[in-house]
Amino acid sequence: MSASSSATGSITVTASGNYLLGDPAPMSLGVGPLGRIYIWDVIPEAKQVANISAAVIYAAAGSATLAAGTSTQSVVRTDGTTVIQLDCPRAVSVTTGSGSPASANFTVSGYDYYGQAMTEVIASGTVASTTTPGKKAFYQISSISVSAGTTVAVSVGTTDVLGCPIRFTDAGYIISAGWASALAEDTGTATVADMTNPATSTTGDVRGTYTPSSATNGVRRLVCSLAVPAIAVGPNATRLGALGVNQA
Repeated sequence: MSASSSATGSITVTASGNYLLGDPAPMSLGVGPLGRIYIWDVIPEAKQVANISAAVIYAAAGSATLAAGTSTQSVVRTDGTTVIQLDCPRAVSVTTGSGSPASANFTVSGYDYYGQAMTEVIASGTVASTTTPGKKAFYQISSISVSAGTTVAVSVGTTDVLGCPIRFTDAGYIISAGWASALAEDTGTATVADMTNPATSTTGDVRGTYTPSSATNGVRRLVCSLAVPAIAVGPNATRLGALGVNQA
């Protein structure tokens, strides 16, 4: 920085580098808000293997009978559709019974936390007494179709894969994950948002999920701090930036 004076006593101060930008710099748009922190706070009930559809031997292709069990309830949506509503957004599972299973595709249809229609295909597999988790976080289930006979009883229930209310595209957006009142960082598993566009019945969750390090039980609380970028909350924020691609 330099200064010069004249006979009249005036002083001109010249700053090197950003002198021509003015003080302050003329910025028509500004830079805020740069982001926010979202606190995801939930106490999930214990997962169940048959609280959406009880164990049934499917002799052929058909539809599963939905029946609300522990931690789920039957509700009627404003459009008149009767659904099984979960305690919180979470992935569902398909569980085979004992015997020699024949694999079938279970097509689960329903809605996410925001009421957007969604579908996922989960293969039951050929291994007896095995639970196969889905990837998408459902909030309501409206129907389940079965592609073929299973030869053994198969049920549909809930998992510990919890659906995040907002999109995170990288695990780095998770500032902290507190679980079960522990001060130490939880060592759970984060699965980032699947940005495949358009989404399909086999792609992952459009916002991202988190699986805690120990089983849910209706008492343990998840307190997850998430960094929310400007594309989700800033002046040029978009629906995609906040909630991910459209469900399918």
